[in-house]
Amino acid sequence: MLISSNEILQEARKNGFAFPHFNYWDDLSIKAELAAAEVKGLPVILAWAQKHGPQISIEEALNLGKFYGSRAKVPVVLHLDHGTDPELVKWGAFHGFSSVMIDASNEKFNDNVRITRDVVKYCHHLGVTVEAEVGHVGTASADDSTTYTEVKTAVEFVKETKVDSLAVSIGTSHGVYKKGRPKLNFERIKKLKEAINVPLVCHGGSSSGNANLNEAAKSGIAKINIYTDLANTALHVAQKMTYDTEFELLKAQRSAIQVMSEHYYDVFETAKYSY
Repeated sequence: MLISSNEILQEARKNGFAFPHFNYWDDLSIKAELAAAEVKGLPVILAWAQKHGPQISIEEALNLGKFYGSRAKVPVVLHLDHGTDPELVKWGAFHGFSSVMIDASNEKFNDNVRITRDVVKYCHHLGVTVEAEVGHVGTASADDSTTYTEVKTAVEFVKETKVDSLAVSIGTSHGVYKKGRPKLNFERIKKLKEAINVPLVCHGGSSSGNANLNEAAKSGIAKINIYTDLANTALHVAQKMTYDTEFELLKAQRSAIQVMSEHYYDVFETAKYSY
């Protein structure tokens, strides 16, 4: 069953836990992530990101999401992640994504507001929830710094756009960290939660450390995005040993993705959710 993210994220925000957001890139990954959710008996957020278009088109991803999501034993939020093209985001909302992210965070603030407000107006008419981003979540490289989200800026952005959830920059980065763990700004999370009434989202959760992510959830982050850890665990399974058949390899990869997905449900204390 496909659902909106509003209800589950508001409860997570209120009760100090987070929902995992899992990106999928083929039928193997989406089935493994759904299997983890069904084992836990909890809703799941399954996402296709625009940057994955060269590997799997939006049409393919949407069809996979609808097919497996409609047959799932748990509620599924089908999410369009990091949509930088407003028209593509609108297309996704119109054709079946139950949640979308318009990412204009690289634009100037006023342009980010204008673009986001337009997408929100369109999507709300369809009953689709909208996530946006203020601040900049960089990549885990030495030449890509992170711009932390200012509380005052976040308040103004939410007020002007009427967005449903807000991705904020609090110390994580996309990709694999070159050295150590990031230092998350938990005080900033708490201040942001106190200042705005929409759920907060953390991008770049992979490799951020279990303790960091658990504390982020308790501090006010309602959704944490995981992709790289899932993709890498599938890769490492393939590199670890030789398989007699492709089917054995795929089975091992699916199992590894499922185990990793179940792990993050535990880290985020998602079991606090009550239907």
